[in-house]
Amino acid sequence: MLTSPELKGLVPFTAESLELIENHIAKKCNEEHEEEDLKPSRDLQAGKTLPLIYGNLPQGTVSEPLEDVDPYYYVKRNTFMVLNRNRVIFRFNAVSIFCTLSPLSSLRRAAIKVLVHPLFRLLILISVLSDSILMCMSNLPEWILAIENTLLGIYTFEILVKVIARGIWAGSFSFLGDLWNWLDFSVTLFELITRFSPLSSLPMLKTIRTLRILKIIPLNYGLQSIVVTLAQCLKKLFGAIALALFSLTVFSLFGMGLFMGNLKHKCLRWPQEYENETLHNRTGSQYYISERENFYYMEGARYALLCGNRTDAGQCPEGYVCVKAGTNPDNGFTSFDNFGWALLAMFRLVTQDYPELLYHQILYASGKVYMIFFVMISFWFAFYMASLFLGILTMTYEKETQRAPEESKDMDPKCQQTVKELEEENEASEKKTTQIEMKKRSPTSINTTLDILEDTALGHKEEPETPKKKCPLCWQKFTKTCCIWKCSPCWIKLTEFADRIITHPVADLFLVICIILNICFLALEHFPMGEDLMSLLSIGNLVCTGIYTIEMILKIIAMHPYGYFQISWNICDSIIVVWGLTAILLADIEGITLFISFPLIFIKLGKYGPPFKNLMHILGSAFVALKDLVLMLCIFIYFSAVFGMKLFGQSYRDCACHIDQDCQRQRWHMSDFFHAYMTVFRILCGEWIETLWECMEVAGQVWCIPFYMMVISIGNLLILYLFVALVSSFSSYDATMEVSKEAKNLQLAMARIKTGINSVLLKILCTERSVPTEATDQTCDPSVKENISEHTLSELSNTQTFLRYKDQSSGTEKTPVTESESQSLIASPSVSETMPIASGESDIENLDNRETRSKSGNGGSKEKMKQSSSSECSTVDIAISEEEEMVYEREKSKLRKNGYERKSSTGQVSRESRNGKIWKNIRKTCCKIVENSWFQCFIGLVTLLCTGTLALEDIYIDQRKTIKILLEYGDMIFAYIFILEMLLKWVAYGFKAYFSNNWYKLDFMVVIVFCLSLIGKMQEDLNPLNSMKFLRALRVLSQFERMKVVLRALIKTTLPTVSVLLVCLMIWLLFSVIGVNLFAGKFYECIDPTRGERFSVFEVMNKSQCENLLFNESMPWENAKLNFDNVGNGFLSLLQVATFNGWITIMNSAIDSVGVNMQPSFEHNIYMYTYFIIFVMFGLFLPLCMLIGVIISNFSKQKIKQGGSNIFITVKQKKQYRALKKLLYADSQKPAPRPMNKFQGFIFDLVTHHIFNVIIILLICFQATTIMIQNDEQSPEMENAIFWMNSIFVMLFTLECILKLTAFHCHYFTSAWNVHDFMVVVFSITGLLLPLTIGEYFVPPSLVQLILLSRIIHILRPGKGPKVFHDLMLPLMLSLPALLNISLLVFLVMFIYAIFGMYNFAYVKKEAGINDVSNFETFGSSMLCLFQVTTFSGWDGMLDAIFNSQWSDCDPDKINPGTQVRGDCGSPSVGIFYFVSYILISWLIIVNMYIVLIMEFLSIPSKKKARTLSEDDFRRFFQVWNRFDPDRTQYLDSSKLSDFAAALDPPLFMAKPNKGQLVAMDLPMAAGDRIHCLDILLAFTKRVMGKDERVEKILSEIESGFMLANPFKITYEPITTTLKRKQEAVSATIIQRAYKSYRLRQNDKNVSDIPVIDDVRDDLTSKSVHSGKIEEKASIQTQI
Repeated sequence: MLTSPELKGLVPFTAESLELIENHIAKKCNEEHEEEDLKPSRDLQAGKTLPLIYGNLPQGTVSEPLEDVDPYYYVKRNTFMVLNRNRVIFRFNAVSIFCTLSPLSSLRRAAIKVLVHPLFRLLILISVLSDSILMCMSNLPEWILAIENTLLGIYTFEILVKVIARGIWAGSFSFLGDLWNWLDFSVTLFELITRFSPLSSLPMLKTIRTLRILKIIPLNYGLQSIVVTLAQCLKKLFGAIALALFSLTVFSLFGMGLFMGNLKHKCLRWPQEYENETLHNRTGSQYYISERENFYYMEGARYALLCGNRTDAGQCPEGYVCVKAGTNPDNGFTSFDNFGWALLAMFRLVTQDYPELLYHQILYASGKVYMIFFVMISFWFAFYMASLFLGILTMTYEKETQRAPEESKDMDPKCQQTVKELEEENEASEKKTTQIEMKKRSPTSINTTLDILEDTALGHKEEPETPKKKCPLCWQKFTKTCCIWKCSPCWIKLTEFADRIITHPVADLFLVICIILNICFLALEHFPMGEDLMSLLSIGNLVCTGIYTIEMILKIIAMHPYGYFQISWNICDSIIVVWGLTAILLADIEGITLFISFPLIFIKLGKYGPPFKNLMHILGSAFVALKDLVLMLCIFIYFSAVFGMKLFGQSYRDCACHIDQDCQRQRWHMSDFFHAYMTVFRILCGEWIETLWECMEVAGQVWCIPFYMMVISIGNLLILYLFVALVSSFSSYDATMEVSKEAKNLQLAMARIKTGINSVLLKILCTERSVPTEATDQTCDPSVKENISEHTLSELSNTQTFLRYKDQSSGTEKTPVTESESQSLIASPSVSETMPIASGESDIENLDNRETRSKSGNGGSKEKMKQSSSSECSTVDIAISEEEEMVYEREKSKLRKNGYERKSSTGQVSRESRNGKIWKNIRKTCCKIVENSWFQCFIGLVTLLCTGTLALEDIYIDQRKTIKILLEYGDMIFAYIFILEMLLKWVAYGFKAYFSNNWYKLDFMVVIVFCLSLIGKMQEDLNPLNSMKFLRALRVLSQFERMKVVLRALIKTTLPTVSVLLVCLMIWLLFSVIGVNLFAGKFYECIDPTRGERFSVFEVMNKSQCENLLFNESMPWENAKLNFDNVGNGFLSLLQVATFNGWITIMNSAIDSVGVNMQPSFEHNIYMYTYFIIFVMFGLFLPLCMLIGVIISNFSKQKIKQGGSNIFITVKQKKQYRALKKLLYADSQKPAPRPMNKFQGFIFDLVTHHIFNVIIILLICFQATTIMIQNDEQSPEMENAIFWMNSIFVMLFTLECILKLTAFHCHYFTSAWNVHDFMVVVFSITGLLLPLTIGEYFVPPSLVQLILLSRIIHILRPGKGPKVFHDLMLPLMLSLPALLNISLLVFLVMFIYAIFGMYNFAYVKKEAGINDVSNFETFGSSMLCLFQVTTFSGWDGMLDAIFNSQWSDCDPDKINPGTQVRGDCGSPSVGIFYFVSYILISWLIIVNMYIVLIMEFLSIPSKKKARTLSEDDFRRFFQVWNRFDPDRTQYLDSSKLSDFAAALDPPLFMAKPNKGQLVAMDLPMAAGDRIHCLDILLAFTKRVMGKDERVEKILSEIESGFMLANPFKITYEPITTTLKRKQEAVSATIIQRAYKSYRLRQNDKNVSDIPVIDDVRDDLTSKSVHSGKIEEKASIQTQI
């Protein structure tokens, strides 16, 4: 808690003040202990404005030295303060230490006045902004040099003023005490050197000047606070960064061991002229081929085809052999040949930048089995690290947001009252001035104004808006005079008439319909579009514009201009009208309304939707709070672009030939500011590796890699922090917020229309059916009675059944039935008690099941039951509640009244009862069967088998005749089994109950799918039905509880976000409409078939020239596969931009576009980049924050409903979760007992010593270092040295294993870590001996190294490695059950889509993203493709290949060997549905995975604070007690209490020294200084859990439980306590020492000199003992 500032007045700083400070410095050593409690006030920090509690500034205090009002700075820092006219606080050091003038010096006072003046700060800000603009410009004229020299002079003058005003070194407020001044001085010094010295030619010195841009930060206090916050984030992220670097290092070392040199394997044409026998080793030899013409290249590929010698690796075509030759791909920058390149590759995988290319390269060269390695890194590790960083940033942001309310609470009530009084005085003075101005006007005008203001406030009041700035009184007078119209009574009547029109609900409904039609007109535009449709759309837009104009005119008449423009929505409407009319008048100017009118039309529709208004309100408040963070991000992007341009611009211009053979400049470079800005923007979007390769080609690795790492790390930190802040803001979204007046009118209009339609329908129906109704009433009732008598009791217990009979018979009031009850398995609450199906099985379940069960289980709810018990699995014998019985009796009474009660004969009753009994027994038997656990296990096994068989139906199934026949018979068997199960459940539960359960509906759908697939096999015409077999896998959902839980949780967290999702779709529709208007028909180009590239604009300028070329049949005018020719294509293109897959191609087409039917030109329309930048910010980033924030809000609500437990785990897993939580308090495993043998005891002490553990960790790190220093082309001497080093490490680890086996014996294998170490030793020895027996060719040389490297996980071992790693791993361990459940659902979704892909895309032509590795030919390849799509990488290339559906791109009659399927064409519509649906589903599931882990991370601090004790903790307590109390006396001697506390397990454990803590517990003691067991347990429990009502309740339960467990407890009366006994001992010691000192002084006169010396020594000894006791007593009292 910060101390509130003392209300010290503003006192001028005089010579007396300086003398007081100097005297204080002289006495500082003596008064230091009194000043330690002072803390600085946050409201009085330098840079902030002086609070209002200090009143107005007196004359003579502005820009003059004042005594510091903050006691902390005035007393401890010896400062004085200066205020400028804006009340901004400036603080200076008062003492003179080094080159600091006195505060009383006139020169320093003048410098201070200049420094604190607002104009001086404004001058510096303008200079920095001007300099920043000049830095981004290239090819500047010569006169700009004079401006730069002027700016340099201003910076130099600023430094001189600061040095004089603050001093060079005089404390924290001196010139060198501020790090920003260090930066400013360094930049100015280097700039002076480059201007006026021969070193000006060095480009690096010129680049340092760009650091001047960062000078904007110290000129803004908000930016400074953001920098401080980010610095705190970095401190908290230190552990996560260290863990990430450690993990990346380990993965890089494993990558080196697995893939070193593999990416050099290429297909070489063989045999050749120089054929020899050296190539027999193939990839094992270092055979270098210089001729690139001899390698095999795929069509359109830039690099040679990679290959490998494994069966699952890439194979060379005929005539080629796989050899290790040439360089690595991507210009040699992608490899695992040394540690640096391997680390860069792993970092690329974690950041998900072009990972599909690296997958393909490794899988081609090493084999598909290594995909497991990439799944672990690019999915699980990347997911964990991203969650970790987001969790830490979220925790930091929450602490920052909680700090402001705490600061307001810390302020004294007097200060708060003073601030309120000042604000009230200001408001009162403003009201008086307005009243004076109003009195000057005529009384009629005053009444008019008041009337209009009241009408505006009552009739058209919008949501509360933020207070606006006060306007000058003259402007207020003008607006209220000219903008409030009340001319005549006729005008007043017209105003009232217009008000009635615009406030009518039908008017709002009409406007909504008009807006929707207008949006539909905009969305219908496409290319090419006929003239009729074009004229129709233009007329529709004109009509809509006219309606908007009439609406605006009516509102202005009704509300007057003054009231109309007070509402922001009306301003938006007026802009739409103005721009619409302007577009009509200036129709020839293209695009005048594109970026203004279109967005406002969508915003106008949002006025009638509460979600949009609520989201915009949250966004506005969040933007106000985060404006400094957004400004900081913009400054950093600008600085990075300018810095990159200055650093690499010349290299891109001079070394363009290194990238392109024709020496043409590429699209992505840093030669000018705009391209540099786009490059930085692309890096922050996650695509940096390709531009890094080009940068390293032109500028080298020394500068490119640090620059890119700086941009990636700092930029992503800012973006992630902004993302966390926005998500936290949107997580407060509430769908039940107040609805606006327009939305209420719209609902009212819809209700009126619905009521009118219903009334008309009722009149029509009543007139038509009035006569037949009576007849049906007389004839239907007997049948109703018969139907009732024929129904079973279970059917009659259903309320809906009674409703049906009641509607047929009397049509009176209905029994209320909730929607949840009607959708659940059993509609009646009482039935859910006895039904064998759990009530929670429905995904849309009765949320009140718990309450229902509790109510039905009470004795008060008297239910009538038959004698047969429900425990027999009977679905007939169902309890009937009182309410249902009342309904039943009421029905019977009505039937009796109508005379339709008939008696059955005795024989009929007996026959019916006998038949009912047989049917009842049959249902019981069926119920027992379906509820049997063995039957359920059998069905589950059959479900897994029938699902797994789908994976075998790949393109090779026709070649495996036996498997195909078995699968056909298997399908029939599975179908019969599932049909039989369905029939059994129908009989057991009945149709009503069966189809009330959504899981059973899913099973029924799967049965239908089985039947359709069997029909499709029998008839060739219905063969497409066979492709529906992939839906069989959905049955897995209904068989496993884990997937049910996850699916229910996903539905609960995502269904409430539908309204927000609609808002996001409207935003995308807006961008798609704008894209259609910008780019429709402009992506066509004329392609040269010989080169595969488009013609230059100098050769072909338009479509007609392309068609007139020779051989025009082979030179088509082709359109880009992804374009903006219509809204649908625009959505798909925007989706690729949003996932950053294929977005570069789309942007290239956009910036090259010239016009409709015009040949594109290179970067002709380069500023179209802004469209995509705006979309990424407002169409991707903001909607993403909205959706995730609302999902988190729903997640938190559902978690609260379930009592704080995880909603993605089952009941059984909750027990596992509670067991895992004990890891929070268990510091280490229980140690093994020490052997009694001396030698074994010595070994035990050796291996358990912490130094031994440190030595082993160092050996592991040294062994990892030996892998780091290796490379692919190392010498034989290096390989020999590494072999011997590995042998030494194996011997050392073997020695460690032997020592631990000797010390621990059988306890050695009780630890999983020891078992792992033992296996490492065994496999390492085997790896060393195998090459000596079977040869080195069959054993990889890195095998032993990788086995030894696996021991590096000991660094993550709790208690052995860094504690911060253990703390960061806990969230992952605690969320493992939920993550595994979600992963099962992810795998099921991937499985279903993989089977669907195999059925539809198995024979698609291999090009773009579909190749020999990634395809849909087999199940494994399909899963690999879907894994790429799950990480949003590479799906654009697959969709591009599936788009090949025309004869020019594919061959529909191609013969596929081994199958009857013909053609290799794809289906674009199916492909779009396939990838879009999978992306949305997988994104939704993965977002919830992130939320689970982040929420677990955020809950750990609260769990650590709210520490609890479990039964295991108490059990271990009594186990330790039995060792100290073997006789079971229930007492413990006080002398053994310290050892007992140290022997306990955490969290009751108390480490030594603990005597002071034990004494402070004030434990009651009985005779003999003994303490009872229960007293110790209660005291230790209170120490762990704290003090509150909950703890008191737990303590009482512990005491009562102990009394029950020990009924013969020995009664006792405590005679003292530990604290009293300690006080008595200390008092006795003091008395003894005092008496001894007295006796020594008495005997001092009668002893010789030698004894005197001894007495002095004794006296000193006694004093030391005495002081020690006093310190101990003080510590005890402090603890108390």
